[in-house]
Amino acid sequence: QVQLVESGGGLVQAGDSLRLSCASSGPTFSSYAMGWFRQAPGKEREFLAAITWSGATKTYGASVKGRFTISRDNLRNTVYLQMNSLKPEGTAVYLCAARRTTALVIRRDEYNYWGQGTQVTVSS
Repeated sequence: QVQLVESGGGLVQAGDSLRLSCASSGPTFSSYAMGWFRQAPGKEREFLAAITWSGATKTYGASVKGRFTISRDNLRNTVYLQMNSLKPEGTAVYLCAARRTTALVIRRDEYNYWGQGTQVTVSS
């Protein structure tokens, strides 16, 4: 069983940066592909970024490509999301997800484990 806890959210202004963290329990974090999503009220959960178990392969959603960077530290059992040039439409709950696989996972329905999320609010 994997437990995920996100942190680092908050209230920022448009154009600011934030770094989110997702800490994972358990000794096998390096066996898991990880992803970041966000969900705004009344909207579908949106894919933001994904990273393979080793960190060698990453991919991003179109709306954040070039502004967000996903990374991981397998010694600290943590995955990060560096968010630059934040926009008001980025106001949402940000969630991390995990699946035990060597593949890169993009589809939200392919993730087995989810955190509770951290709120990010971007003011204009």
